[in-house]
Amino acid sequence: MKAVTNPPPAVDVILPCLDEAAALPWVLERVPPGWRALVVDNGSTDGSAALARDLGARVVSEPRRGFGAACAAGLRAASADIVCFCDCDASLDPSLLVPFVREVRAGESDLVLGRRRPTASGVWPAHARAGNRVLARMLRRRTGLALHDLGPLRAARREALLALDLTDRRSGYPLEMVVRAADAGWRVTEHDVPYLPRTGASKVTGTWRGTWHAVRDMRRVLARPPAREAAPGNPAAATEPARVPAQDSAPAQNPAQDPAPEGRTR
Repeated sequence: MKAVTNPPPAVDVILPCLDEAAALPWVLERVPPGWRALVVDNGSTDGSAALARDLGARVVSEPRRGFGAACAAGLRAASADIVCFCDCDASLDPSLLVPFVREVRAGESDLVLGRRRPTASGVWPAHARAGNRVLARMLRRRTGLALHDLGPLRAARREALLALDLTDRRSGYPLEMVVRAADAGWRVTEHDVPYLPRTGASKVTGTWRGTWHAVRDMRRVLARPPAREAAPGNPAAATEPARVPAQDSAPAQNPAQDPAPEGRTR
């Protein structure tokens, strides 16, 4: 009798989670059909892990605190060819990842990022915007990429991401992914996505101290020397520098607000 094996999911959506029980139902019901939600519990005390299981998600435990630690654990646990990342606080809709995945699958881009456009005032604290302006200038000098945001909504191929060998386990993880992808010659694209008021308090940008720690982590990433050659398994040919094509997405719902790059919103 042959063993029954389940085929890998079409896409794995990695959802770092720290006390997000109030937001989980909204987030998980918006994961596209056929995709798998990987909720990485990073030490929640509000029952998030049990709730996620009840709602049909696969739960991965990562006791080591840190956004990068949670993302890395989710990436190791994933099995789909294409993986996505999304915050678990209801500030971003996972269904917005569908065109991102389509772009990666078609070979039009190696890493697709969501440029968050606030739908209400107060979504981006002033201290977070100040930190972002510093990081934006540093990122452009370091890589040449004219990105507007380093938000958590993103898609890429799993094996290629693993080959980048990301090491940051704190707030610098999203930035390190972009920097190493640029060094490896990846094609990087960015598209506007609506950014909603999050459910609950931010673990990082909700305070000056949290923002400072995030900026410090990211400055360490930018201070590292560029990679001399493309990482093994690079999905791009790596013969040209990474680029950001012109925006072709819908205009922001609140065009009066145009935030600079944000490394982390938890």
